[in-house]
Amino acid sequence: MTRPGLDKWYAYMKSHDTAALWDLLHPDAVFESPVVHTPQRGRDITFKYLTSAAKVLGGPTFRYLGEWTSETGAVLEFENVIDGIRINGVDIISFDADGRITHFKVMVRPLKAINMLHRLMGDELMKQGGATPQAQSQ
Repeated sequence: MTRPGLDKWYAYMKSHDTAALWDLLHPDAVFESPVVHTPQRGRDITFKYLTSAAKVLGGPTFRYLGEWTSETGAVLEFENVIDGIRINGVDIISFDADGRITHFKVMVRPLKAINMLHRLMGDELMKQGGATPQAQSQ
C-alpha cells in the first residue's frame, strides 16, 4: 500500500517544516481538538493548531507507539512526558486521493494531561494570534 500522506506527516514531525505541513493540508481540512467542542474548519486554523501542537508536544520525548492504517487514513498512538505528566493519545488522520490531510482528530488521556495541554495549547495559540481553546469551547 502506498501512503504518501502518512509518510509526509512523519517527515513533518521530524523536520517541523511548516511549509511542508501547509502543503500537506487540504484547503478544507478539519481539525478536532480534545478540548474544543466544535470542529475547526479550514487550512488556516488547522495549520495553527498543528503547528502549536508540534511546539507543545513535539519535544525530545515525543514518540509514536503504534500505527493502524487503511486506504484513506491512519490512527497513530503517541506518548510524551511534559512536566512529569505522561500524555497518551491518538492522532486520527484522514487523507484525500492526493495524500493531503482532510481531517485530523486528536484524543488524549488522562484528564491531568488534557488539562495541562489545554493550558499549554492556549498559551501557544495566543502567541500565534489565534483564538484560544477556552474561547472556542464555549
